Amino acid sequence: MGASPAGSRATAAKAGVRRRSTGQEDSPWADAPARAQQREAKRNAVLSTAAQMFNERGFHATSLDDIAASLHVSKPTLYYYVKNKDEILLECVKKGLHMTLDGIEASRAAGGNAVDMLRACMQVYADIVTQPFGMCLIRVGDEEVPEPSRTELRRMKREIDLAFRRLVAQGVEEGSLAPCDPKITAFVIAGALSWIGRWYQPGGDYGAEQVAEQCIGTLLGGVLTRP
Repeated sequence: MGASPAGSRATAAKAGVRRRSTGQEDSPWADAPARAQQREAKRNAVLSTAAQMFNERGFHATSLDDIAASLHVSKPTLYYYVKNKDEILLECVKKGLHMTLDGIEASRAAGGNAVDMLRACMQVYADIVTQPFGMCLIRVGDEEVPEPSRTELRRMKREIDLAFRRLVAQGVEEGSLAPCDPKITAFVIAGALSWIGRWYQPGGDYGAEQVAEQCIGTLLGGVLTRP
């Protein structure tokens, strides 16, 4: 027997409900993961823009109004992504530190002798301090960051120093580096490479790779002519 008209309409209605309930592509609202991803992308844009402006103008000379204007948004819009300028600075510096620590750890994990690992770590460090977040890490002092974050950031910086010390000490033990005080040598290496973040200017006579190569070569090889 054929279905009654009422039964056909009910079946079609149910099918329509199923189609609408599964038709996510027709929804004008993004799902939760997509919204979170979009928010994170916009937050990163705020941080990247702020880091660039802090590097160019200085932290105190840069206002939230300046950052908002550069992003072509209103100042109240920024508060959806950050609490205040101090939080922006903290997140920028933390990003620079995490990039450095992650890069150093990856270089050490790649293996090789102490000099190979030291050179790789120096390359990572020199590269990061020419990028906005790394440059912000170098150009903006710890004293600008409020406690307790200041203490945490200094702890992370000590991890970078200790990584260089361990590699120098290992190189001396292997005989691939001249006898030296690992602490002082690590200070010299990190200090020289950090200073790149202060004087390097994108678009200058030397690219970031050239600067890193020459600085690392000088630090490892010295400046005296050898017989």
